[in-house]
Amino acid sequence: MTRRNTPTDPSTIPASSTTPATTRRQALDTPSRRLRRAIRSRSTLVVGGAATLAIVGGVATLGTQPAIGDAIGLPSPSASASSAPALRGVALDKAQAAATISTAQTVLADANEKTDTAALQRQVAALSDYRSMSSGAITSRIASTVDATTQVADASAVQDKADADQQAAAAAAAQAAAEQAAAEAEAARQQAAANTVAGAKATATSLAASKYGWGSAQFRCLDNLWTKESGWNYRAVNPNGGATGIPQALPGSKMATVAADWQTNATTQITWGLQYISAAYGTPCAAWAHSQANDFY
Repeated sequence: MTRRNTPTDPSTIPASSTTPATTRRQALDTPSRRLRRAIRSRSTLVVGGAATLAIVGGVATLGTQPAIGDAIGLPSPSASASSAPALRGVALDKAQAAATISTAQTVLADANEKTDTAALQRQVAALSDYRSMSSGAITSRIASTVDATTQVADASAVQDKADADQQAAAAAAAQAAAEQAAAEAEAARQQAAANTVAGAKATATSLAASKYGWGSAQFRCLDNLWTKESGWNYRAVNPNGGATGIPQALPGSKMATVAADWQTNATTQITWGLQYISAAYGTPCAAWAHSQANDFY
């Protein structure tokens, strides 16, 4: 749908904001609401947020909005005029109609594209014939147009807020997904590093000391033992029986008691291997001695 704006004096139209309202109160504080209050109070008319008519005691003076004067057949005030022309009766009603149309067109132009503006467009079209209407008809159509303008402005503000919330949620979801992907990538990098020979030995040194109190002497025995058994290769499989992984568990599925990733995680294999050595031999050096004597442990 294409909307056409009625030309107005740029000095009387405030700059529109592209920032969506962040609260319900802000969303409803719109030019159309201010127009509605002004018409009902019969004190001021507002066009696009700028006062164009001052109405006191049923008499109005035309301000600095030439388009309104032109619309109702009044001459625009000159720069040197000491006072603006006074409006009464039907002329005042027509001025109010012109101002109402101008504000409605501003609201239409600024409305969220998802907002249904058909009813307001019909009201504006109906009020546009105000020059040939009676005062009663003008007043009735002004009221209907103000109501429709308010409804569009309110609905547009609500939709703006919904759109902003949806965009924020999408951005948050994208950020969360990116953070999760980064965390998974970092975990994969750390796992790959831990699965190297150097990484596996570093893990074994740390676990041997922290869980069993085994120092460097015991680690030398452990290094000799597992270098002989698997070369610290977490993918090692003995072709003569199927012993698997760094500690050469037989069968390898025994290591699932530590974690399900025993086939791909050197840390899981080392954790199981140290538990086995502690339970079966007491220390890595005792296990190494048994391996030297019997060619297995």
